[in-house]
Amino acid sequence: MAQAAHASGEVARYGGPPDVFSERTHAITRWAFPLVLALIYGYWAAANTRYGGPVTGWNILFGFVTAIVFFALYMGVQALGSRVKREVHAFLWAALWGSALGFLYSLSGRGHTVLASAGLAVALAVPLFMVIFYRYYTHEDAAGHRVR
Repeated sequence: MAQAAHASGEVARYGGPPDVFSERTHAITRWAFPLVLALIYGYWAAANTRYGGPVTGWNILFGFVTAIVFFALYMGVQALGSRVKREVHAFLWAALWGSALGFLYSLSGRGHTVLASAGLAVALAVPLFMVIFYRYYTHEDAAGHRVR
């Protein structure tokens, strides 16, 4: 990706898609997207624990606690990701999504073992790690600095 430095020190991008959204929109999205994902995840986890029964107060509490934990983990990986090497960054995202899916799978039925949940989590995390690592690897310049 070609880049040119302006006199003000700002780097202009050439050859990529234009950035149509403002910095404010990106800042709002950086918080709103994980929040919506966490609420969906919490609802999904709460629905899995009902096993088709009635909605209870404990079920709602479980969904909100699960959503808060997921949101905190997501924001932690997002904040830590820019400070670590690309291998660790990719591993953190793969571990988050693999364990999240394994947890939902463990809640989805009474016959699922811990080994089956862990196996599913690893089966998702390994290819996800490879894809994310490849993306981070191909979005660096020659000095190893991240570019958009």
